[in-house]
Amino acid sequence: MKYFFFDIDGTLTNIHTGQLVESGVETLRKLEANGHFVAIATGRAYYKSVKIASQAGIHNLVANGGAALVINDELVKNAPLDREKALTIIHEADELGYGILVATEDSTKVVMRDHRFLEQFGRRKEDTEYVYDPLMNYDELENIYKFYISMKEEDEYKLKNRDLLGHIRMGDDYFWYQHDKKDKGIEDMVAYLGGELKDVVVFGDGENDMVMFRKEWTSIAMGNGYPGLLQKADYVTDASEDDGIKKACEHFGWI
Repeated sequence: MKYFFFDIDGTLTNIHTGQLVESGVETLRKLEANGHFVAIATGRAYYKSVKIASQAGIHNLVANGGAALVINDELVKNAPLDREKALTIIHEADELGYGILVATEDSTKVVMRDHRFLEQFGRRKEDTEYVYDPLMNYDELENIYKFYISMKEEDEYKLKNRDLLGHIRMGDDYFWYQHDKKDKGIEDMVAYLGGELKDVVVFGDGENDMVMFRKEWTSIAMGNGYPGLLQKADYVTDASEDDGIKKACEHFGWI
C-alpha cells in the first residue's frame, strides 16, 4: 500500500485553465481501487481545499500548509500560526506604518484595525470579507491563521523579524504569512494512519512544493514544474494536462 499526496494547482489541475485534469482524477480512482491511500497536500486554507477535494472526489486532505488534516471527510486538526511569532511580526509591521489584515479563523474573513491595507494596496483579488474593528487589540487575538502586510518587495528588508514565520509573495505590493510545512502534515497523516514514510509518494509542480520533496519517500514532479523542483525530484513526468499523473503511475506499476 502506498500513500499518495497530490498538490492542486498545476498538478491535479491544468495550470492554464485551473480545471481538474480528467485523466488525473481517473487515475486517483484507480489508485484507490488498487488499495492505495489518496490525499491532497496543499498550502491552501481548509475552507478552500474542501471545495476542490469534493470536485475531485477526494476524502483526505493535508491543507493549510500542513497544519490541517482531513481524514475520510472529517477535520482531525487545523492549527493556527505560532501566536507569539505572528504577533512579533504584526507589531513591527504596524509600527513601520504598513497595513495589516488578520485571518482569525479559517474562512474568507479578515479583520483590520484601520484602512491602511486598502489605502496602500486596495482589495485582494480573492473573495475576501473585510471586517473593520478600530478597537481590535492584536495581543488579545486568540488564533491567527494568516495575516497579510501591504509592503512592497523592495521594502521587505525593513521588517527585521520577517523570517520568523514562512511567508509567500505573489506580487510586488503585499505578502502574507501562512504555514509552510506540508511535509510535516504528510508525516502526521501517515503516522495517524499507522503507515511508514517509505511508502509515501508526492506529486507537485511549484516552488512551494519543494518542502515536501524529501529523501524519505518518492517525489514526482510534473514536467512543466519549477526548475529547482525538477532537479530535486526522484522522477519527472509530463505536465498535468498531458496526462502526467497517469503516465507516472503507469511507469511505476501502481495502476
